[in-house]
Amino acid sequence: MLTTEDFDFDLPEELIAQTPLAKRDSSKLLILNRETGEVKDTHFDHIIDELQAGDALVMNDTRVLPARLYGEKPETGGHLEVLLLNNINGDEWETLIKPAKRAKVGTEISFGDGRLKAVVTKELDHGGRIVAFSYEGIFLENLESLGEMPLPPYIKERLEDPERYQTVYAKENGSAAAPTAGLHFTPELLKKIEAKDVNLVYLTLHVGLGTFRPVSVDNIAEHEMHSEFYRLTEDAAEQLNQVRNNGGKIVAVGTTSIRTLETIGTKFNGEIKADSGWTDIFITPGYQFKVVQAFSTNFHLPKSTLVMLVSAFAGRENTLAAYQHAIDERYRFFSFGDAMFVK
Repeated sequence: MLTTEDFDFDLPEELIAQTPLAKRDSSKLLILNRETGEVKDTHFDHIIDELQAGDALVMNDTRVLPARLYGEKPETGGHLEVLLLNNINGDEWETLIKPAKRAKVGTEISFGDGRLKAVVTKELDHGGRIVAFSYEGIFLENLESLGEMPLPPYIKERLEDPERYQTVYAKENGSAAAPTAGLHFTPELLKKIEAKDVNLVYLTLHVGLGTFRPVSVDNIAEHEMHSEFYRLTEDAAEQLNQVRNNGGKIVAVGTTSIRTLETIGTKFNGEIKADSGWTDIFITPGYQFKVVQAFSTNFHLPKSTLVMLVSAFAGRENTLAAYQHAIDERYRFFSFGDAMFVK
């Protein structure tokens, strides 16, 4: 039985990146060979050397919403922080509210000048609430003017340019956090990769509570993942099948792309088909990968589901050894940090 402690490591706090680098693709890149455990240090723009003509580079085109709202209860003036997680239906959203105890069913919340209002319709676990919004004009425009970019709690610095917490190919509004492995790509690097006859393929997974929820059980088999919405279009599925049929590799950018592709592979017995829905797939050591053959990712939190996913692909010992190498070499960790490529 694997426990959460099996995925722990000591991370010096000063290695947690607080701000993005001036140039996206100048971050470090650690290349890990999962067969040998060998690691190599390079820079991110050299990821092109790991891709061959005919491969597919699969990226998550979700766009982060300015999903953190600060509101007050009109009847008491009490302040509430509301983080949007998933759009359930129309104007109903799954949210995290702090302090949750002040947000009972029926609680009304007003934001800004009252152009945007919400009422709590259902209580969920862990501070989760379903709220129904009412507003004047267009919801997304209200959100743009009233909301803040929901940076993770370990980032204490203010982000000068909110676009730096978006990938350059972000398109589909709906995430509560960025698919951070994609933050390293520039339009110029993507053009070079495409010029090498690598297929650029996009899917969508809207990052929700799974990103914010730590593993709180000892036995990892008991951890429940939060559902997140994904979509793979007909065109993208056709591109991936063509790559597969021609002997190319399917290379995922980030754990969200991996989870989407493996959700579909699991659902269709290894086949790749257009699909959309909600996934709570939890990939841990022992999982047999059905679609993904290599991937890039950032360096993740100790004891997190993401370290477990990387360990499922590369082996726990290889993964933890690579992480220790990254710590020794002063790599930068988490959202604005450096990257690794696992093959």
